[in-house]
Amino acid sequence: MRVLVVGGGAREHALAWGLHTAGAEVAAIAAKENPGLRRIDPEFQRGDPSNPGSVVERAKVRKVDLAVIGPEAPLAAGVSDALRDAGIAVFGPSKAAARIESSKEFARNFLSQHGISGVPKFASARTTEEVDAAIRTVGEPFVVKPIGLSSGKGVWVQGRDFATSEEGAAYAKRLLALGGDGIVLEERLDGEEFSLMAFVTDSGVYPMPVVLDYKRALEDDKGPNTGGMGTASQRDHLLPFLSAAGRDRALEIVRKTAEAMRADGLLYRGVLYGGFMLTAKGPYLLEFNARFGDPEGLNAIALYEPGDFAHLLEGVAAGSLDPNLVRFRLRASVVKYVVPPGYGTAPRSGGTIQIDEPGIEARGVKLFFGDVEPAGPERFTLGTSRAIALVGEASAIHEASARVEAAVAYVQGEFTWRRDIGSRADMARRTERMRALLVPGSKPSPLPLSVAAPDAPISSAGTAAEVLGDSAPQH
Repeated sequence: MRVLVVGGGAREHALAWGLHTAGAEVAAIAAKENPGLRRIDPEFQRGDPSNPGSVVERAKVRKVDLAVIGPEAPLAAGVSDALRDAGIAVFGPSKAAARIESSKEFARNFLSQHGISGVPKFASARTTEEVDAAIRTVGEPFVVKPIGLSSGKGVWVQGRDFATSEEGAAYAKRLLALGGDGIVLEERLDGEEFSLMAFVTDSGVYPMPVVLDYKRALEDDKGPNTGGMGTASQRDHLLPFLSAAGRDRALEIVRKTAEAMRADGLLYRGVLYGGFMLTAKGPYLLEFNARFGDPEGLNAIALYEPGDFAHLLEGVAAGSLDPNLVRFRLRASVVKYVVPPGYGTAPRSGGTIQIDEPGIEARGVKLFFGDVEPAGPERFTLGTSRAIALVGEASAIHEASARVEAAVAYVQGEFTWRRDIGSRADMARRTERMRALLVPGSKPSPLPLSVAAPDAPISSAGTAAEVLGDSAPQH
């Protein structure tokens, strides 16, 4: 099987690696040369992954059987439609269906019109006058989001990024002055976030392991929003603060959304990824993405049972998936991104890092290249975005985190990363924060689920699951 991977970040390197290890012949198209993609595709040539004509031409030249679209921009540009029109199978939704990500206003209205639960109070604005009216509709505290694509950035939260309603209004009006599709204001939700990705075909929805995304640039979830500094997933495919019942309620939102798309004639063959906030009333949808998350997709790809990844994506693209192909190993996983100094505000590009890849591999950690360019043996020049992703797995989240931390020692140069991703302390903090929201006055438990012994049985039972199970208030 010949497969074209569209896009050039660490997510696309991971996709190419998964396909290549499954026996596929991989071609790639990206705006910049990714060292990992170059190794897998020796014939790699740069191209515009968001230009439908360029992608179709590359697919034809390389005589591919399947195209797998990684980033959101090509989907929003109609690349999947152009490939299908050319008779090439595509892993990725149509442009019309991808509006579930490319327009937050469309997504909110779509769920509301179809009576799908878990939608926070919201209002959109396209003029400065409408901003003030939207704030009155939503009330305080609120969140400001660009309607269109923002690469995970641009979201401001009252109480974290701004204090007063006036400051939030001023930020919203600055966004409008920059152009774009407008802004959405939403009520601020209190709880813990989690990501749930699922494969969507013409007839079914097949979930992947739940993942915790670390969006903020600095430790303890401080600093600005980024494209994602790293992720963590638990051995039983849940999270320390999320039970199977909570996960299933979020999955029902994803499933009903996919069903509504089919009913409306929107072609969706790919990944539908819901970013959720678990609250005292259950999970609420923060956003939908129309592709593998980055970094969340790296957790899923690394945990996929070896051998059938190419056939899995091929089945989704065909619209009919053998459920037996949806197999993920029962292991915890952690992803940490190495990024240039200042990433999230004013990243300093042009620096170099030196990577001891054999040393990283000896630690049992996978390395996927992002925004770097070769600068000599084992040396790479940093761009302005996330440089490399390190992916580790173990029996427990904190062990996978420690494994990745040990691997970071084999990267030298001027860079930064979040040490707290998947740590014992961070998992305990999130679990107890969720407990306090659900059961005010409850005493902290002495041992959160994420620090269970390595050989402990796989179970979501325990204090957190008891609090977050079926007894949680319904919304």
